[in-house]
Amino acid sequence: MNTEYRRTIYAFLSRVMSNIPDRRFITDLKNNQPLLEVIGEETQTWFNATDDETLYEALNVDYSSLFFLNTQPVESFILDAKNETLVGLQNPAMAFYFQHGFELNMEQTELMAPDHLSIELAFMQMLVFKDNTQAQIQFLDEHLFMWAVPYMMGMKGMADTPFYRDICDFMVEFLVADYDHLHQEVTHG
Repeated sequence: MNTEYRRTIYAFLSRVMSNIPDRRFITDLKNNQPLLEVIGEETQTWFNATDDETLYEALNVDYSSLFFLNTQPVESFILDAKNETLVGLQNPAMAFYFQHGFELNMEQTELMAPDHLSIELAFMQMLVFKDNTQAQIQFLDEHLFMWAVPYMMGMKGMADTPFYRDICDFMVEFLVADYDHLHQEVTHG
C-alpha cells in the first residue's frame, strides 16, 4: 500500500464519517468509478443504477439513522457507558493528538467530540503524511482497533443502503490491511 493511497483513503473515510453526504459529494463519488469499485460491488451497482436525488435522500436518511439516532461514532460514547465526552487533555484521543502535534480547534468543526471517528481518521491521515509509523501503529492499537473496528462491524447490520453496508466492511478491511502494512514496514525496514 503506497503512502498516497493511504492518505487518500483516510481522507475519504474521514469525510464519509464527518457528516451527511451532500449533493457534490454524491456527484463526485458517482463519477469516480474506481473508488466505487474499491468500496464494493453492491455500492457501484447501486450508484450506477440510481439517480442523484434518490441517492441523496437514501444516503441522508441512512447516515442520520446510523450515526445520529442510533449512536454517534464517538470513541468515548462507545467505550464508556456514561455517554460522556471528556474534554481537553482528559480525553485520551485529544492527549494523543497533542503529543503528536495535531492541533484541533473544536470551535472550527461541527463535530462536538475530539474522539469522533472522522477526526480520528483525519489524525491518521496526518500521521501518514508525517510518515510517523510508530505513532500510526500505536493509535490503531490504542484507539481505532479498540472501538472503530467493532463499531463498524456492528453498524453494518443496521445500514439500509449498499453504500453504508459496504463502507462498514471497507473501513474494517482497510484498517486491518493498513495495520498489517505498517507492521510489515517495521519488520522489513
